[in-house]
Amino acid sequence: MKEPIRKLPSRRSTTVAAPARRVVAALLLRGDKPQPGESDQREVLICQRRPDQAMALKWEFPGGKIEPGETAEQALIRELHEELGIEAGIGRNITTIRHSYRNGSMIEIQFFTATFVGELSNRIFHRMLWSPLTRLPEYDFLAADLTLIRDLARGKLL
Repeated sequence: MKEPIRKLPSRRSTTVAAPARRVVAALLLRGDKPQPGESDQREVLICQRRPDQAMALKWEFPGGKIEPGETAEQALIRELHEELGIEAGIGRNITTIRHSYRNGSMIEIQFFTATFVGELSNRIFHRMLWSPLTRLPEYDFLAADLTLIRDLARGKLL
């Protein structure tokens, strides 16, 4: 008599993917909003990571992780003070982007416009500079920012 066919135990991993890391970033603009028919001459502050950081020398917008108990706006005010030494006013939410990195980590970034009072002070970055919106694609940005970069350069979102 033949033995019944046995099912092998499942080899599927029972681990659950980690939740997305929640992050905020600011679009600090200078210059006037263009009138209809005019080209956009505004500039946005961009920051370059230090050589000793993960994703070294990539460009990004200032901001950082939302801590437990903070709203996105509270986190961005705190981060802009820590990174740039400014008092920020948070404007409208421009977009939210979810990005999966090759290592499996997930990030969710909320981008806000922001204004500030005080002198910008580079406290943590390798470099900071004001870039025309149309020239953003010329910089080597973090992968999670690339869709936003393309849209800003094409005059969308702002």
